Amino acid sequence: MQKKSFCEFNRLRFTRFSRKSYALFACMGREVIIGTLSVATLTHTKAEGISVRTDAVGDSLQHNELRLDEVVVTGSRVPLTLSESAKIVSVITREDIHRAAAETINDLLKSVTGVDVRQRGGFGVQTDISIRGGNFDQITILINGVNISSPQTGHLSADFPVSVEDIERIEILEGPAARVHGTSAFNGVINIITRQSGNEAMAHLYGGSYGYAGGNGSVSVDADGLGNNGAGRFRSMLSGGYTRADGGTPNSAFSSTRFFYNGGFSMDNFSISGQAGYSYKPYGANTFYGAASTDQWESTERWMFALNGNVKIGKVHISPQLYWNRWYDHYQWHKGEPAGENFHKVDSRGASVNMWFSTFLGRTSLGVEVRKESVLSTSLGNPLAENEWQETGGYDAQDGNFYKFKDSRTNVSSFMEHDILLKCWTFSLGLLANMNTGNNRRWRFYPGLDIAWRPDCNWKLYASWNMAMRMPTFTDLYYSGKNIEGNHDIRPEKTSDLQLGASFSAKGVAVEAQAFYSHKTDMIDWVTYSSLSQSGELESDGIFHSVNFCLDNVGAELNVRLLPQQMWGESFPVASVGLQYAYINESSSYTVNVISSKYAMEYLRHKFVLSASGRIWKNLALSLSWRWQDRVGENNPSYALLDGRLSWKEKRWKLYVDGENLLNKCYYDYVTIPQPGRWLRAGVTVSLWNK
Repeated sequence: MQKKSFCEFNRLRFTRFSRKSYALFACMGREVIIGTLSVATLTHTKAEGISVRTDAVGDSLQHNELRLDEVVVTGSRVPLTLSESAKIVSVITREDIHRAAAETINDLLKSVTGVDVRQRGGFGVQTDISIRGGNFDQITILINGVNISSPQTGHLSADFPVSVEDIERIEILEGPAARVHGTSAFNGVINIITRQSGNEAMAHLYGGSYGYAGGNGSVSVDADGLGNNGAGRFRSMLSGGYTRADGGTPNSAFSSTRFFYNGGFSMDNFSISGQAGYSYKPYGANTFYGAASTDQWESTERWMFALNGNVKIGKVHISPQLYWNRWYDHYQWHKGEPAGENFHKVDSRGASVNMWFSTFLGRTSLGVEVRKESVLSTSLGNPLAENEWQETGGYDAQDGNFYKFKDSRTNVSSFMEHDILLKCWTFSLGLLANMNTGNNRRWRFYPGLDIAWRPDCNWKLYASWNMAMRMPTFTDLYYSGKNIEGNHDIRPEKTSDLQLGASFSAKGVAVEAQAFYSHKTDMIDWVTYSSLSQSGELESDGIFHSVNFCLDNVGAELNVRLLPQQMWGESFPVASVGLQYAYINESSSYTVNVISSKYAMEYLRHKFVLSASGRIWKNLALSLSWRWQDRVGENNPSYALLDGRLSWKEKRWKLYVDGENLLNKCYYDYVTIPQPGRWLRAGVTVSLWNK
């Protein structure tokens, strides 16, 4: 089918796709791959009951670019496609994942402009992910729209039970999104979308430097034509994997076990889906939490379950959700010794319902969420009476160790949003009303407004203003150790953000630029500060305290992507060339004389990424990514890393060789924790069954 522009399709509009026997596409007597239709057609339609068959579309960059605009993204509480959204949402597609020299989700996120990925250990052993100069506690991480962020600490949020082979795409929304995803969406949202269709079984084996070895496997089933009228569809995907390595630096050996299931059934105006995940990761934590100990050790264990539903009654869509996340964390200051040892069990349980409907005034959404967060710990929370102590749990539970502290809080949020979709404009106005039992049980309100203008089929201009709030983590409130002290009276963080942006897309070219300003109050940081001694001199106690401070944040981002194969055909050897740059400048104000800071004074000021991918010969492809980062703060020298992937792909199998830090640079994400040098690995992915 010949591709046409938006302007050429302005008189042709489909309003509904259906599986009925009398439907237009069914009458053709053949399968229709939605990905081959033009962007313009799908921008003005909603495909009900027909999925995007990514397996049939294949790896074509051209098909990928066309498919993006039809994807419903995370920027609103009502379904809006990427072209309709009034926000800039970055999307890492399945083809991007295939080309990247990345074995973990954390490594994939390193290439996103406004995302800061700081590793303590390689291959996602412990990774802190932040957006726009914030810290790892200030973002919400979702899997298929379900919040999996830890209320204990953002250190644990990035322990994913899914592998990169399970992922269809990753959506990144930068800036506050509290009125869409709740109070934890303070600086942004990362939504990981797993594969939803296909009949196949896959196996992936890999190995490399430093004793690195492992494998993943998955089975997925997608059955159509179920039920009395043949309108039902059942899908199911089960995956699992194991990875281990000796580590690229002393005391950094690790192993990782993970399982994930996602499935569902849909027919006519009803659907239900569920997901479950498990991960267990023990690892050496050399100087992770202090330079005084080089033999620290930690293990993290995660369970997650969720159920989602969707029903359409007349013109009203109702989407309920239930979820439960549990984390076990076992930490030792010296491996094998009880001194400095901690056990934590954290639960996050939630229920929500979102309702939306369309009128001549636009699309309106109303929703409510109730989430309870609790911690049982040997150190975090309020002291329990001895008869209330509970034995430690999880895989690493130990007899004779008890949870002696406990805390919990309930978060109630009510959402309202209205979207007006015109020919050239999108207006999105929303409000979050929130009450938390840990925040004086008072209702507080956080509004937001997003506007997008599309002057023609190539340009889109954006403007938005949003407010948000974040509750302190249990670590912020309670954690105390040799050189660290929490603060029970720490206040929730608040922000007011303004964003401006523009995007341009044409055949073979995509450009996005945006600028932002944030005024933040009661921000939370861990700092050492000076005080007057008895002799009248300033001195420090050397302890990191949890404190509030004020922050002004200003920055800009630029993304440029060239797709030569769209311009000159798929025979052209270069498939994609990308250039990305992000700049941030922050000005902070404390009420104490700060000497050093763990987070606020070590943000990423400059980030520059160059990437290219293409075909060398026949099915032999090469992808390269060069990344330069400059972080503020003492002892944070800038560094540049080169990563690459060489791959050979056939219909049923793929071989690849990855190189991380190919130039063998010595670098640090955290001052005391050196990162591995050149890390080579190779792997093979085989489709065992596909139809």
